[in-house]
Parts: sequence; structure tokens; C-alpha cells
Amino acid sequence: MNQSVLQGMPARLWRCTPTKLTTWLDCPRRFRFAYLEKRPKARVWAHISMGNSVHNALRDWWSQPFEGRTAATAIDLVTHGWIEQGFRDEDQSTSWRRRAAEMTAEYVKTLDPGVEPVGVERTVSTTTEHLALTGRVDRIDAVLDDEGQRSLVIVDYKTGRRSPTEDDVRGSLALAVYAVCATRTLRAPCTQVELHHLPTSTVVGWSHTHETLARHLDRAEEIAAEAEAAETLWRGGDDRPELTPARPGPLCAWCDHRSVCPQGQAVSVDLEPWAGLRDD
Repeated sequence: MNQSVLQGMPARLWRCTPTKLTTWLDCPRRFRFAYLEKRPKARVWAHISMGNSVHNALRDWWSQPFEGRTAATAIDLVTHGWIEQGFRDEDQSTSWRRRAAEMTAEYVKTLDPGVEPVGVERTVSTTTEHLALTGRVDRIDAVLDDEGQRSLVIVDYKTGRRSPTEDDVRGSLALAVYAVCATRTLRAPCTQVELHHLPTSTVVGWSHTHETLARHLDRAEEIAAEAEAAETLWRGGDDRPELTPARPGPLCAWCDHRSVCPQGQAVSVDLEPWAGLRDD
């Protein structure tokens, strides 16, 4: 159809996730490798395998009948759903499987199995003037305030080395986007966001305001404008490297596309796939 026929029609919204936006922000070259060229990841990291195993177990734990939502069930779910890729050898994998099962069991002891989440691994979405935003949330809880009004809480599980801080939660673009998307999708207010760090049994939360959420959305729009402009030129045949410049730094050692990025190789060492595991 001739483009002139479509004059006056609203522009197509740019589809993105928080991960897509933060990938551009961290390194446009990695954005190009991942979202434009769609290069496969060069390796599987052991800490990602461990984290995915725990996330999957917590997802499946909530699908159990009430009487099955126990610490023992959590151990079984991690053990039988264990992802072995990325570990140095069988002994390391077995050791971390045990540790992951134990910390998942300890975590579910803090949960009330009779209180159903509003969503588990729930996809939520919203639109802005220019964007179609989607995200997948680990868990969405519902709480009642002193006046009996229902609101939603975003819960994001973390299994990495470092315990999160309040700054991490307050400044997280992803958590803010999830909150806005949950409000739109589930038709209930959502301003509370939380990171649950299983290795240290730490829960760090932040209560957004409408103003702070709006600022995060404005930031998302700004990031997306840059990324979309580069993507449009690339899809139109403009292959200039300067459209998606590399931003070398500490994250390069962990980049899934380090093997095809000379700039990243120049500032980082080649890590073993199990380098992200905690030392203790």
C-alpha cells in the first residue's frame, strides 16, 4: 500500500522491554548484537543456570496445592529442575544444586502458602505515546492498606552475589516499568516494588509516587528514542558502526557477545563460565 494512503494515521508504537532499553543504555553495540543481528549467546553462565533453576522452582511452587507448598517441595523442585550448564564439573554443579535448594527452601518458609499471588511469572504491559512496553514479573502480590484499599506489589527475585540496596530498587527502570504495566494490566494501583535476595534473605523495597514513576517513563522514552532511531537506520541498510558504538567497561567481561567485540576484549579478560558464582 502506498504510504501516502496512511497519512494522518498514528505512528506505530515501538515494542520494547526494560531489558531491551537497559541493553541500549549499557552498550549500543551489545544491543545491535542481541536485538538487530540476533547473534546467539557464546556461552551459558553457571550463575544464570543457578538463577533460572531457582526462579523456575519458585514459579512451580505456587502451582502446587496448598498442602504441597512446603520447604521440602522447594528442595525437590530445585533438585529435579536443576540446569547443569556452565559449571566447571559435576562436583561443582552438585554443590551448587544443594546450596540453591537450601536457600530456596529457607525463602519459602517466609511465605504464607495460603495467600495467593495476583500473578506468578506474569506478563504485564502498557503503552505510552511512543512505546508498547511489556515485562514479565516474577511475582505480583496484593496488599490492603489501612482503609481496605487494594494495591499491588512487584516482587523480583535475585540470586546474585551482591545484596541489593535501596538505591538499586529506587533507581531500577525495570521495576518502575513493571509497576506501571501492572497498574494498566491488572487495573489496580501499584507503586511498591521489592527485590528479594535469596542468598542473604534480604528484602529491599521502595514506594514510588506517581511523579517518580512518570520520571522513569520519561527516561524510558528518551532511551527508546535513541535505540529506535539506530534500529530504523540499520533496518534501512545503514550499517555504520558508529550508529551502535561500543561502550567498553567492567561489564564487558560478562557480555554474551564479548568474543565478537574487539573493544570489549581490549578492556576485559575472558572469564570462566562459573566465574559469577559466590566464593563463600
